Amino acid sequence: MYNAFLEGPMRILVVDDDSPSRRTLEKYLEPWGEVDAVADAMACIEAFRNAIESGDPYDIVFLDIVMPGMSGHEALRELRATEADWKVKTLEETRIVMTSILEDPHTVIKAYNEGGATSYLVKPISRKNIDDELTRLGFAQKV
Repeated sequence: MYNAFLEGPMRILVVDDDSPSRRTLEKYLEPWGEVDAVADAMACIEAFRNAIESGDPYDIVFLDIVMPGMSGHEALRELRATEADWKVKTLEETRIVMTSILEDPHTVIKAYNEGGATSYLVKPISRKNIDDELTRLGFAQKV
């Protein structure tokens, strides 16, 4: 039942503790589908689990790395563990785009190798960055 390319509008989750960054991402992503936004990693994990349990999972998550409390890296591991608990196949995993002001190689490698991130965008993120990344990942803008 779980598939990252379900019929209907794309479901998007934005996770960023910085309110202006979160609102900007929401605005850029609105043409692509239904956008939910949360301000911290714990709310992200809860929303993600609830979406899977309800049978209407997120297609993509934009997850900030630097957040107070639990980091985006830790949240990413929890999201992937949730998918493993639900026996989500690798090809059906939610796409997770890590976002950060950090562009050092160690941070990028950690997101991919240790957490299973799909991609990585460095802030500030432009509308073109979003559009290009979503197109690269195989998503189509809603009409």
